[in-house]
Amino acid sequence: MKLSIGIVGLPNVGKSTLFNALTKKGVPAENYPFCTIDPSIGIVAVPDERVGMLSEFSKSKKTIPAAIEFVDIAGLVAGASKGEGLGNKFLSHIREVDAILHMVRTFVDNDVIHVANKVDPLSDIEVINLELILADLETVTKRINTISREVKQGKKEAVAEDVVLQKVEKVLADSKLANTLALDEKEQLILKGMHLLSAKPMLYGLNTSAANENIVDEIASKIPGAYVKLDPVFETGLDDLIKASYELLGLETYFTTGEDETRAWTIEKGSTAPIAGTAIHTDFKDKFIRAEVVFWKDLLDSGSYADARAKGKVRTEGKEYIVKDGDVIEFRI
Repeated sequence: MKLSIGIVGLPNVGKSTLFNALTKKGVPAENYPFCTIDPSIGIVAVPDERVGMLSEFSKSKKTIPAAIEFVDIAGLVAGASKGEGLGNKFLSHIREVDAILHMVRTFVDNDVIHVANKVDPLSDIEVINLELILADLETVTKRINTISREVKQGKKEAVAEDVVLQKVEKVLADSKLANTLALDEKEQLILKGMHLLSAKPMLYGLNTSAANENIVDEIASKIPGAYVKLDPVFETGLDDLIKASYELLGLETYFTTGEDETRAWTIEKGSTAPIAGTAIHTDFKDKFIRAEVVFWKDLLDSGSYADARAKGKVRTEGKEYIVKDGDVIEFRI
């Protein structure tokens, strides 16, 4: 499954530098605003030592890890929701990703320009979040007006949508992100169809230095969300960031392994075996018969599939089985 995380933030907070470090792909990372106009895209492997261990176990010819797509999106500025700094174009790029990695600069370096001429992480976070909120508020208000006639006519789907939109509009009007709103499953499906920017899962990457590490606790106490601490040259924290991004999207990994190939497959948590099989091929859902499942460590500890089976570690599971992170699966279709 294709998964993408957009790297956003003010100009000169380290977005493109981080992208280069993550993907080892050369994109401009110059010291001036709007250096990145069209988003650069790179595929990043999810660090997982289990893949290599299983590959060595099976003496596989190929080893393929799970992966995430990172999108380097140009720096936003105050007024982006109204088109400032090419804001409308940048916001459209954010709309296309599955989640947001919000880069926040906490380090002080007089040689690196700050768009506001001072380093104030909490203010910077509020600037970006407010632009997402304002863009979403405009989207929601337009949609409410569009369906108002159908709501007055009592059309069931329009009424249900309007209920959700009114809740979202209130949250946005209070300058809160849409992802802070508690909705039930049906309401979440309605909201998902709106493709709102502030409804996306968000992870904060704090670009800090040893002298400013205390700011991390201050931010965490005032801004709800998940955080990963990075150093300005990204020598530390990258693996934690990639793993946190994977978890942010509610994902987990199962494996297939054999002489030809060992591969990590990405699925949503809670997927049944037939749904998990569609990561390999869409036909697996309809043609699924059963799955032979063994936990990766049980397989390695047993020394072979035959011994794992003899010890009762290999199970036969049906259509209702919920795949667990770390399962090694052989599908029968």
